[in-house]
Amino acid sequence: QAHLAESGGGLAHPGGSLRLSCQASGNIFGIGIMAWYRQAPGKEREFVANIKSGNIVNYTDSVKGLFIISREYDKHALNLQMHRLKPEDTAVYYCFTELLVGGSWSSSWGQGTQVTVSS
Repeated sequence: QAHLAESGGGLAHPGGSLRLSCQASGNIFGIGIMAWYRQAPGKEREFVANIKSGNIVNYTDSVKGLFIISREYDKHALNLQMHRLKPEDTAVYYCFTELLVGGSWSSSWGQGTQVTVSS
């Protein structure tokens, strides 16, 4: 079994910054792509950013140049540094990854962490 746990959400003022972290734990033999998604109230979950082997990163257009995704391979950890936050960034942010557990790959989601951007 494997488990993802996000942390670092909270309240930020417009223009402020927050850093999210995601820790994978359990009997993990490998980690594939890691990503952040978010879901705003009344909206569908949407892609924010991902990072692949070789530190290849992708961002949704609305966060390019504002958010930075990074990965700590030795700690099975994923981070999202968010700068110049806007009210429209308010959402529950979810960590997603593909994990090799017990000889097979599976997708895994964290429980989510709330980010609220408000003055």
